[in-house]
Amino acid sequence: MKFDKSNALFTSREEATFIGHCSISPLYSKAADIAVELLRAHQQRGGAPLIEAYMEQLNELKAHAAALLHTQPENIAFVKNTSDALSMVANGYPFEPGDEVVTFVQEYPANFHPWRLQERTRGVELKLLSSRPAREDIPPEVVGGWSMEELESLITPKTRVVALSHVQFTSGYAANLRELGQLCRERGIDLVIDAAQSLGVQPIYPEEMNIAAVASAGWKWLLGPMGTGILYTSPEFREKLRPVQVGAEAMVQEFDFMNLEWNPVATARRFEFSTSPVYLVAALATCLRDIHARYGADAIFKEVIRLQEIFLDKLDNPGLRPLLFGPEHRSGILSIHCENLKSATAKLAENKIVCAPRSGLLRVAPHFYNTEEDMVRLADVLNGVTGPGK
Repeated sequence: MKFDKSNALFTSREEATFIGHCSISPLYSKAADIAVELLRAHQQRGGAPLIEAYMEQLNELKAHAAALLHTQPENIAFVKNTSDALSMVANGYPFEPGDEVVTFVQEYPANFHPWRLQERTRGVELKLLSSRPAREDIPPEVVGGWSMEELESLITPKTRVVALSHVQFTSGYAANLRELGQLCRERGIDLVIDAAQSLGVQPIYPEEMNIAAVASAGWKWLLGPMGTGILYTSPEFREKLRPVQVGAEAMVQEFDFMNLEWNPVATARRFEFSTSPVYLVAALATCLRDIHARYGADAIFKEVIRLQEIFLDKLDNPGLRPLLFGPEHRSGILSIHCENLKSATAKLAENKIVCAPRSGLLRVAPHFYNTEEDMVRLADVLNGVTGPGK
């Protein structure tokens, strides 16, 4: 696969080398262009040009997101962020007192607090997978991964939902979604996945993997603007959920505002209960069309792992210890335990390299447009970091 890595697509490269796509990524240049174009149209002519573009852009976004996930557009909804999506899912789920949800002890808040709320208000029990250290030579409190064996031991006849991130945001540990989905299929459990740290860089095919819902922000690996996200739900799962936020666009009659009949749509459009920001929708649709539909998740992931391996081959500093998981648990995030993280981040800033420190770890997260030279330079800079181990 030949990737276009030109600076024109990501003008941020003129200012710095960005290798932290697990945080807020640089916005794809053409996505910024169309957002500004629509904002200017709004500024100059009011809402008329936006109304014309609104459904066209929303439909394009759903078509490309559906292709990325190997599903149909009617299973895709545009949302503001992962928390927005998972709150609608958790609050709408038909829990009974005593029902159980299994999640990870250090899960990202977007896929933790919505379920904790059900525990506090609806009598649901939240059961937590423990963290397994990634290495023996780093402090045990550093977040690692979790085990399928422990997950199986936590499941009971009362377990209704397993809610996990595909990729843990600190350690980079990736769940084996096929194995996880098969377990949930066998036990009759709904699998809800936070894909903010994987959608756009790793393959996620919910219908092949038995995933009931997938939620993701649009401004990390999808390279879109803040305030955007995607929610996938299977038709069977949607039927279980009661609406918790409603408006004109959640109804079949949609823009017929004089018709107040209660008639919610059956598709994922029910989660788009009010007007979406067309500028942001168009920007994310552009990213999906130009990048993810062009290259595909499998090719992008292969390139990202190749770039990580180039970096690892050049890294030579005993004070920096990569968290290396087995091939089935690799992700776009390569986390490194640094004995002197403050010195490492200062050294990177001095050399205009952006990575993403978090919870005592330095997260190296290249995307397809990073180059071999980027990864070698990153290793060279980090090899010069001094600390207790060097």
